[in-house]
Amino acid sequence: MTTQIQTELTPMQAAAPENEQERDRIIARKSRRSDWFFAAGGLIVLFLSMGLLLALLFDLGFSGASRIDFEFLTSFPSRRAEDAGILSAWVGTTLVMIVTAILSVPLGVMAGIYLEEYAPKNWVTTLIDINISNLAGVPSIIYGLLALGLFVYMFDMGSTVLVAGMVLALLILPVVIVSTREAVRSIPQITKEGAYGIGADKWQTVAHYILPAARPGILTGAIVGLSRAVGETAPVITIGALTYIAFLPNSPLQSEFPFLNFDWLNSAFTVMPIQMFNWLSRPQTDFHINAAATGLVLIIMTLLMNLIAIVIRYRLRRQNVA
Repeated sequence: MTTQIQTELTPMQAAAPENEQERDRIIARKSRRSDWFFAAGGLIVLFLSMGLLLALLFDLGFSGASRIDFEFLTSFPSRRAEDAGILSAWVGTTLVMIVTAILSVPLGVMAGIYLEEYAPKNWVTTLIDINISNLAGVPSIIYGLLALGLFVYMFDMGSTVLVAGMVLALLILPVVIVSTREAVRSIPQITKEGAYGIGADKWQTVAHYILPAARPGILTGAIVGLSRAVGETAPVITIGALTYIAFLPNSPLQSEFPFLNFDWLNSAFTVMPIQMFNWLSRPQTDFHINAAATGLVLIIMTLLMNLIAIVIRYRLRRQNVA
């Protein structure tokens, strides 16, 4: 009786591996199909976004490239479109971005390192994490209203380069903090354990091992934040930035000791997005051409910032590998 049962089960046992192989082939086929659909969807989104960007660049280049020359870059705005330039706009944008970078990058990096390496893991830090993530998605006009009420009205700081840099620093600070934490989190645990193994304390591990390895990611996050800030219009309009300005702030450098001049921080200003908005609001076609040229210059400035970040990140990675 036992022999008969074993004889009857043997074909089923022999068919079991074949059924498992067939099931594995079906699962693999479904996985390949899902991968193919996902890859196709990603390529479609990529081509659409790149197509829109190229169409925008082509439109701006076709409309405004012929307007960009040395006179356009070195002339003040004018009521006559053929004489108008963007000198005060690009100088103001540069000064505001300097203040934004000086305020946001060190503070954001320090906050990200503290939250990731030093802060205790409890409900307070969890609440802080949630709020930082939420602040990264807050509309920029909210930061402008905050700066208007706090810096302009309460502290009576006026509509200056410093206030503009502060409001844009607040705008991109969550982005810098999040990117810093992600860069630090990506460092392999073996790097930290090796540093502790050779006798390094917490600060030495962070300063000499974690930060150098995380610098490329931190730099990427900082440049992404600054690239967002350079094109923002709502916050600087809210704090009262000028739409027409025919003078430049004082130079940050001077010939006498201490060779640095900080009067420019309290100067009135305008930025390139506001200059574009001013020209686009006018009915004359020539001013629209000027706006297109300004937009092209702004895009070139943003691409140069990203190019510099890519070069620095590449060199830092080579140093880390070496």
